Amino acid sequence: MAGRRARARQARNRRRIIGWSIALVAVIGIAIAAAVVVPRLADRFSGPEDFAGPGTGEVVVQVQPGDNGYAVAETLYEQGVIASTEAFTDILIADPSIQLHPGAYRVQLEMSAQGALDAILDPANKAELRVTVPEGYTLPQVYERLERDLGIPQAEFLQLESDLARFDLPTDAVTLEGWLFPATYTFDEGITAEGVLEAMIARQVQALDAAGVAEADRQRVLTFASLVQREARLPDDFGRVARVFQNRLDIGMRLQSDATVAYGTGNLHVVTTTAEERADADNPYNTYARPGLPVGPIGAPGDVAIQAALSPTEGDWLYFVTVNPDTGETVFSETLAEHNVAVQQFQQFLRDNPGWGG
Repeated sequence: MAGRRARARQARNRRRIIGWSIALVAVIGIAIAAAVVVPRLADRFSGPEDFAGPGTGEVVVQVQPGDNGYAVAETLYEQGVIASTEAFTDILIADPSIQLHPGAYRVQLEMSAQGALDAILDPANKAELRVTVPEGYTLPQVYERLERDLGIPQAEFLQLESDLARFDLPTDAVTLEGWLFPATYTFDEGITAEGVLEAMIARQVQALDAAGVAEADRQRVLTFASLVQREARLPDDFGRVARVFQNRLDIGMRLQSDATVAYGTGNLHVVTTTAEERADADNPYNTYARPGLPVGPIGAPGDVAIQAALSPTEGDWLYFVTVNPDTGETVFSETLAEHNVAVQQFQQFLRDNPGWGG
């Protein structure tokens, strides 16, 4: 009897152990399932991964022309701005009226998707560079200004200039001189030297087209206009200077421009020349020794100079001389005798100003 009760207790204990084991396995299983499933459900209902803070540091991102919202999101994600592309694109999908514009933008790292979008939509965050090229600047002066304001080494421009074919210029263009339109330009940060030159050439073509210059005449007009730009000092004199040159061309008279001779010698900052320099026929820009226009432009002509070259002021002048380089006062003459009197005025200026080095 005692043995039977002992066996019954042992049986009950085994059933309890088995029950507890099953319960423990069930609890462990539930715990494992919770650890796997709950985070997934949480992710599903909490949305895509996103940074919470306003961000740190700074990075410039480029929105390329033609980029859609997904492309922009990928750029932001790759550069560490947003935590996931989905967080950014979800905002765009929810509001189809949002327009993203090409450009370079300053944003921060680890921004929320909304913060990144707000930064790109804010014009104040555009990463832009500005440069102004004055009328009459020669290529070395232009490259120096571009390096100073855009941070692009001059060597990069010079390397590109060695291959004019890439810019689709006229066959008679010997350099980029005259083809880089003088104006104020705004570029996105990261612009390349080639991109800058292409933009400036396109602007010059636009100016020529607006003035009604035929494609076949572009190089000749730029060459003529560059002489006017370099020689004329006062706004009212542009058309008169152009008339003097045109009258000389019409009768086969040498242009005799000191500015062209100086350009050919490499002395780009002066307009006076020596008798020896004026006699050098090997200088392709020497309009004393060579007939007609020089081989190419001697600077960057602007709209006023181009228009003057196309429509010179009416007059019979064959000569001009700037009698006061400080004020720009210029005397135009029809005869050599009149011109010689004006030249004496200029020579008197030189005597009165011995330190003048133009």
